Amino acid sequence: MSFSHLTLAYWCVLVAAALPYVAAWLAKAGAFGLGDNDAPREWAARQSGWRARANAAQANSFEGLPLFIGAVVAAHQFGAAQGRLDALALAYVLLRVVYISLYVRGRSTLRSLVWGAALLVNVAIFFVAR
Repeated sequence: MSFSHLTLAYWCVLVAAALPYVAAWLAKAGAFGLGDNDAPREWAARQSGWRARANAAQANSFEGLPLFIGAVVAAHQFGAAQGRLDALALAYVLLRVVYISLYVRGRSTLRSLVWGAALLVNVAIFFVAR
């Protein structure tokens, strides 16, 4: 398979896999020094406020990734309608971007609603097979 044969849904998997690293970068930007690399998890545990929330968003993004990958692969294997699969995968990624933003900004209620919407989209991916 070459890159030109990747569906939009598979590209969304790649983007979703990068999102935890984006959240980690947000947590560490401007505060994480070379000396902190000796014990990065201890550094993260000492953080508070938006940095701690960005780190939590990173963890949650990693936790949600296997279900999304599995859903996209299963939908492809079962012959899902590509347009619907692509739209749902894109919706999932966009919801996760919004989720990270809300998490970092401390908007817990709205963040939880967006998390739930992303979960429902993920479940819907399993049901787009023909």
